[in-house]
Amino acid sequence: MTALIFKPYSKRHGEWRHSLQRALPDIEIRLYPDEEGDPEDIELALLWDPPVGMLPRYKNLKAILSGAAGVDHLLKVPDLPAHVPIARNADPNMAETISEYALCHTLSYHREVRLFQEAQARGEWLILTQKATWERRVGILGFGNLGQATGKLIAGFGFPVAGWSRTPKDMPGIESFHGEDGLEPFLARTDILVCLLPRTPETEGVLDARAFAAMPEGAAVINAARGDHIVTDDLIAALDSGHLAGATLDVFLPEPLPKDSPLWRHPKVVMTPHVAGISAEHTSVPLFVDNIRRALAGQPMLHLVDRALGY
Repeated sequence: MTALIFKPYSKRHGEWRHSLQRALPDIEIRLYPDEEGDPEDIELALLWDPPVGMLPRYKNLKAILSGAAGVDHLLKVPDLPAHVPIARNADPNMAETISEYALCHTLSYHREVRLFQEAQARGEWLILTQKATWERRVGILGFGNLGQATGKLIAGFGFPVAGWSRTPKDMPGIESFHGEDGLEPFLARTDILVCLLPRTPETEGVLDARAFAAMPEGAAVINAARGDHIVTDDLIAALDSGHLAGATLDVFLPEPLPKDSPLWRHPKVVMTPHVAGISAEHTSVPLFVDNIRRALAGQPMLHLVDRALGY
């Protein structure tokens, strides 16, 4: 019988495994490492963060499915089989929850929630002039599937939205910037920045002192992508100087964030523990099943990863 090796990320792996097995009765779902069995039986792998030495054991491996939308956890593995196609998890629930997260914190910055909370702590009756949504420009850094879903949701609330991507993208009602030449103009028109970039060598440290300086004074940053997109010392300096009004961070380097990090105590930083996007069983499993069937039938999987690009 064809076998799939399952190395889960979620603690609810029992439910996921049950759903997979019910949808794929002709495939044996084996939990790594306790149920690996004969490595030659394994033709499929559904996993997160495989250890070195795991994947080369499966000589008959036909496909690798990422349990997450990002694939940097796979591409960093030094012995990743070069000939095996990889598909990412394009779970629509992930797009919905990340969009909600970005909208939540965009509205928080737009309505100056932190300033009112600080005034409450001082016992001060603070009256602030409120801007209209059309006066607050939002920029989505990384305008792929997640970025486009987020841009569409935020634009629906009346915010002028722009997206930046490596290559040109065309989405009605949203201004588009692309490439290295388009990054600084994109930042210059962005009052609230939502980072949804994939993690690649080119995107590491992209939000540094130069990027923050290019943004308008009083801008805010929301990062729901990867921790190493932001140069932490540069972010803190921009917050301390007053150039940036605030930062919402869902991702860090490393994770969990060390307790001695100054981010924990910074008054202008809102932190969440990598929970912005949630992959759901009821939406992910059908995608996995479809790609598994495609791989076994010799058909191209959906949402294939371009290893050269890193996503």
